Amino acid sequence: MTMLRKTLLAGLALPFLSSAAMAGEVTLLFWPGPESEAMQKVLDAYNAGPGQADGVTVKQLLFSRQGYFEKEQADLAAGSSEFDLALVTTYTLGRYAPYLDPIDVPAEAKAAFAPVALQSLTLDGKLYGVPTDISVHFLYYRKDLVDRLLSDPEWQKRYAAIAQEKLGREMQPKAPDDWSWDDWIAAALFFSAADNPDSPTRFGTVLQMKNLIFNVMLWQATLVSNGGDWLGADGKPAIDGPAARTGLQVYKTLIDAKATPPGSISYEYPEANAAFQAGQAATMLQWNAAFNELNDPAKSPTVAGKVGLAPLPAGSAGHKSHVHSLGIGLNTASKNKADAGKVLAWLATKDAMTVYAQAGGTPPVPEILKAMAAARPEFPLVGDFVDRYGFVVTGGTAAYAVPVYEVLAEKFSAFWAGQLDLDTALKQAAEGMAERIKG
Repeated sequence: MTMLRKTLLAGLALPFLSSAAMAGEVTLLFWPGPESEAMQKVLDAYNAGPGQADGVTVKQLLFSRQGYFEKEQADLAAGSSEFDLALVTTYTLGRYAPYLDPIDVPAEAKAAFAPVALQSLTLDGKLYGVPTDISVHFLYYRKDLVDRLLSDPEWQKRYAAIAQEKLGREMQPKAPDDWSWDDWIAAALFFSAADNPDSPTRFGTVLQMKNLIFNVMLWQATLVSNGGDWLGADGKPAIDGPAARTGLQVYKTLIDAKATPPGSISYEYPEANAAFQAGQAATMLQWNAAFNELNDPAKSPTVAGKVGLAPLPAGSAGHKSHVHSLGIGLNTASKNKADAGKVLAWLATKDAMTVYAQAGGTPPVPEILKAMAAARPEFPLVGDFVDRYGFVVTGGTAAYAVPVYEVLAEKFSAFWAGQLDLDTALKQAAEGMAERIKG
């Protein structure tokens, strides 16, 4: 047994097996979809190799994706021992942690995983899952159009005129890697028919502003990149501050200028993807998961091969991106913790994460992601951006995380739709946060 596996197993502080447990059989509760399909390849590799040496076989128990997290929480809270290991996420961690055993990850694994991935499954200084998937955000842009903007004097002249008229200052186009939020706004205005009738795209960008927690996750890079956070040093909501005001106004400027489709107020991931895919938008802030589809000639013939990736635009604190992780945690009610610990130890290895990456997962191990560049050209950037720009907001793993996301989504979507003014939206968001944090 490797030192990594020995250390992880020791860190689990595993009790003796209950006589009711069926030694050698471990069940992982997971949700169906591409993640479970990739995970099955990992479990098959374990069962065929290390599992034989350990005397352990592991299988998946799949719930429906609809209402998955609520059902898992209910079963954990009820003390169900039907499963030994379970899916955990950054934003549900605080709800699940009371029913999970903390685990220990040794130095070897800490050196392999992106540090923010371990942070994203940590609560009160304790780690509650082996991270298996990481999500990060990219600035997607049309390389063909931006390359022309950077080389065509006539386009540059028009860009400068629009920036002067709409933003009140002289600006010249830059490479997307160097964009600030103002640079992104200027580019979005230039590539919008409302401000540039000769634009090759109807809209400069496509925003996701539906009342949905995942849209707040995408937006909040504007908050953190401008020095903001959910909570202040005193532990109280800090959302009603300059950083959030700046970030909210970025989106409002774009929708008011008709630089994003008018339906954006009800858009989320698939609608935004479809608009970019169809060639309607020149830029997009989107999850890393979109690249593989957008760069596929069969699925996206209009934009495949023309999709550029850059970090999200920078604020006063630089480039930032929300990240969250999926991971595998240990059910406190498990009656087979010793064998479950052996499976967790395997999942924490580079061998397991390599199998997962090759099967379609996105493990937060930069070395593995870099090695996958030929098959998945976005993977090295995922690892790089997670490491350099990734953040978890203060409180992002707490039990109140989802309720806070929900109140922010409600109030911010109302502001973008013109139903609330900025002061009221932020005031109500701060009050709602305080109520939900208090519980």
